[in-house]
Amino acid sequence: MGYGEMARQDGLGAALERARAATRSEGGGSPDALSVSGAMALAKGALEGVTVRLVGEVSEVSNKPGYKAVYFTVKDQRAALPCMMWNNRFQASGVRLAVGQLVELTGRFTLYAPKGRMNFDVFSIALAGEGNLRMQVANLARKLEAEGLMAPARKRPVPAYPALVGLVTSPRGAAVHDVLRTLRRRFPLARVLVAGVAVEGSNAPAGIVEGMRAVVRAGAEVVLVVRGGGSFEDLMPFNDEGLARMIAKCPVPVVTGIGHEPDTSIADMVADLRASTPTAAAEAVSPARESLGRLFEARSSSLRASMSRALDRAGAEVRRCATRPLFCDAQLLYATEAQMLDLASDRLFRALPANLARDEASVARQRERLACALPASLDRSRTRLEHERERLASCGGALVPRFGQQAALAAARLHDLSPLAVLGRGYAIARTEDGAVVKSVEAAPPGTAVDVAVADGVLACRVEQARRVDTEIIDWEDAS
Repeated sequence: MGYGEMARQDGLGAALERARAATRSEGGGSPDALSVSGAMALAKGALEGVTVRLVGEVSEVSNKPGYKAVYFTVKDQRAALPCMMWNNRFQASGVRLAVGQLVELTGRFTLYAPKGRMNFDVFSIALAGEGNLRMQVANLARKLEAEGLMAPARKRPVPAYPALVGLVTSPRGAAVHDVLRTLRRRFPLARVLVAGVAVEGSNAPAGIVEGMRAVVRAGAEVVLVVRGGGSFEDLMPFNDEGLARMIAKCPVPVVTGIGHEPDTSIADMVADLRASTPTAAAEAVSPARESLGRLFEARSSSLRASMSRALDRAGAEVRRCATRPLFCDAQLLYATEAQMLDLASDRLFRALPANLARDEASVARQRERLACALPASLDRSRTRLEHERERLASCGGALVPRFGQQAALAAARLHDLSPLAVLGRGYAIARTEDGAVVKSVEAAPPGTAVDVAVADGVLACRVEQARRVDTEIIDWEDAS
């Protein structure tokens, strides 16, 4: 059993007695003195029994390939402590050590006897305070970088002369006044849309995102996201993942001016242009008045030179055209066409008399042929017409008797059915004033005026009395 194990089990005093007895048995030194290995073992046993948790700033880091452990040193204002952590524990912690980080360690003290060095054997490690925030920001930055949101190829150029600038910042901070003053001094033609939002606190990222949406909807050509300086915790809203993704997908370029020169947030990394301060951000989206003056002067000189060269070329072209024969003698423009017209007119005057003579001879021949052909044609047509008239007369004479008999039968039938024939046989027809035939005594009660039609006229009568008579209706056609 080692001295360290004895110290843990029996206490420091008992371990010390055993270490001295072992030293006497080895025959070296005085009976009260310990050997070096015994003393180191005694100290090792006493230290390894104590587990502590401490906070310190990392001052050195040694994490070389092939090492079984990571070696680093933590310190405060008055002391420094060398530490070691086995690789499996370090990798499981997920912490990336860097000088200047504030870390919280849990472990125990241990001695490396061959070298006589004391180390702090670290069981667990975590970033403390700002260090933990920095670790979160670093992890998010690596994630967004892996997605390509920070790639230079994705970033868009800022318009040289934006007419409408969107400004997203706190309405009560100094940053808004710095930006407005800079834009008014450098590029007063630009209009500024200000979206006043909170730039600190847990709700700040959502407010900044909504402010960006508002200025983009209003037609901003470029968006400035700015705020003044502050602590790392104060700038944490600009390390928000949602805000970073909004900046990356914004349809117009985004320029950030957050904090001061050394401050860099994730919003700066994904922005199309990162400025060191709000004033620098305003300068990045606005041309200087002096540079505009120089640009206008240069463009004016270039325009004058271009106009002079164009006028010289046009004058030379006019002078060259003026020397052409066409512009010296206007008759040359239509000389060829005039000659062609004269030749055509001469040919026409020569051709017309001959053509008219041929046409007159042709007309005379056609007249003679027509005079010979018309009499024979008329005789043939007249003979055919007489023949057709005879046929029609013979056919009509055969058709008329048959239709005459049918017409006579129909006329006799019509005469039999005519009411006039009935009246001629001595019957009469009574009608009411509205022309209805009186068929029953009920249709003409006493006092009714009726018209009685007889063979040679109409009698105007009034019913004095009505008598019903039973009669037998005989269907003469059935009876016959």
